[in-house]
Amino acid sequence: MILYHGSREIVEYPEIRKAKYNKDFYFGFYCTCFKEQAERWAARYGENGYLNMYEYIPNERLKYLIFDEMTEGWLDFIVACRSGESHEYDIVEGPMADDTIYNYVQNYMDGKISRTAFWELARFKYPTHQISFHTICGLDTLKFIGSEVVYGNKK
Repeated sequence: MILYHGSREIVEYPEIRKAKYNKDFYFGFYCTCFKEQAERWAARYGENGYLNMYEYIPNERLKYLIFDEMTEGWLDFIVACRSGESHEYDIVEGPMADDTIYNYVQNYMDGKISRTAFWELARFKYPTHQISFHTICGLDTLKFIGSEVVYGNKK
């Protein structure tokens, strides 16, 4: 399977970096199976970026958590990770809480909307995908196969 990672740089050797903000599945290296989604990540600041491509070979000895769709468990896991709770998985895969969905998640976390309201708002969004790698063993399932420039639209 080919996975994509959009970035401002070529990422031949992926890393897990601690960032200022917690992400959907906590700190990790994030990819997607949707090329267009990774292209949006690469050019999200309006500047040129790179679409990095990897061959992904799953390893059955690793600990996976896979969400096939947005579920109650998916929402609870994202809320926990975005609240700073780490987890024990090498690789986590599932839908992405994009900017719009993230706002709904944050509103739910802040008590501004109910869980029912979250699901009403979230169900009409386009499909997304993310797979995040949280350990060195997880990263070892990726083999860099190349990159290409993605042109931003900053004027």
